[in-house]
Amino acid sequence: MLTAFARNPVDQIRADAERLSHFVLEMQRCFLLRLCKELAPGNVSFVQFFLLAFLDQKEVLTMSAIAKKMGHTTAAASGLVARLENLGYVVRSVARDDRRKVMVCITPKGSALVRRIREEMVGNLMKVLEHLTRDEQKAWLQIYTKIYDYCQSK
Repeated sequence: MLTAFARNPVDQIRADAERLSHFVLEMQRCFLLRLCKELAPGNVSFVQFFLLAFLDQKEVLTMSAIAKKMGHTTAAASGLVARLENLGYVVRSVARDDRRKVMVCITPKGSALVRRIREEMVGNLMKVLEHLTRDEQKAWLQIYTKIYDYCQSK
């Protein structure tokens, strides 16, 4: 592997990034496989779940705000929302001040699904954390907090 032969800081950063990319992909595969098993009974895709989790943090969102958050066109976001609405996880309505605006709100059923999946994720992360010392746990949380903050700024 390149790490042992890195001669300058840029080479070392590249080698470390290559190792991290492998770890990240494997961790995502592990967690997504578990998530997939949890979502399958409700016929909810990853993208739909991510939208539900986002809606669960907000009171109501416009269709254009959903499209922006999800990186989709408004038409694609409408299809995503329609599927969730058909499953009873969200409801759509029109804004009082502008009937052209479509507002989307998560239902109690949708919030319950998000809570259940998050609890499953917490349980899985607790199993991982049990393999680390308390100092390693704190360091992991500190590092992930920095990564999260960076991602939120983009």
